[in-house]
Amino acid sequence: MDDTLKEALITRFRAHLNTLDADGQADLPVDEDAGTDLRSLFVELAALRSEVRTESRLVKDALDLFRGVVERNDAEREAAQREAERLRAAARERETALLGPLLIDLLDVRDRLMAGLAGPSAKPALVPWYARAFRRPVTSDAEAWREGLRMTLARFDRLLSDRGVVPLDLVGTPFDPKVARAVATVEDADRANGIVTEEIRQGFLWDGALLRAADVVVTRTTRKEEG
Repeated sequence: MDDTLKEALITRFRAHLNTLDADGQADLPVDEDAGTDLRSLFVELAALRSEVRTESRLVKDALDLFRGVVERNDAEREAAQREAERLRAAARERETALLGPLLIDLLDVRDRLMAGLAGPSAKPALVPWYARAFRRPVTSDAEAWREGLRMTLARFDRLLSDRGVVPLDLVGTPFDPKVARAVATVEDADRANGIVTEEIRQGFLWDGALLRAADVVVTRTTRKEEG
């Protein structure tokens, strides 16, 4: 803005002030309801602020209630999970108490079948003349009996497997007193001490837990004293 324009504006402003001094008041429009509208505005603002505070409090109460419901649901869910675990553990204990002895009895029967199957083989049966004439294979009574034992043993193994009973395979592994009992030792200079070489009675697991410990033979190395 240049100086000439500034001087012109100042001159016009001074003329306007002189006019106000001469008339005693300015010819400006006056709004008689301005004060009233201002008071109404303040009242409405106060009411709005109060309403906002009320709604904020209601929202906070709703959030607190929702948080309480969520926390209560979490606590109830955790309690239900603990109760379900307790019931499963109790059911497992009852099953072990009731079914465990029966499974051990079945294992004893299986041991007897294994012992019969591992017994000495029968002598070859004499082949009658008609079998030689027609070249028909002849099966001895002992072999038929052993085949029956094998079939019965296979059924026992399937029954035990369906119940989660699986045999331990300890031959060649280090002796573990948690799952086996050492009933004999054998000297073996080629192996380290405490290696299982034979299972006298096989051990079994039931759903990952020990059902029956194994009776095993372990190595014992004899070291010669140096002269």
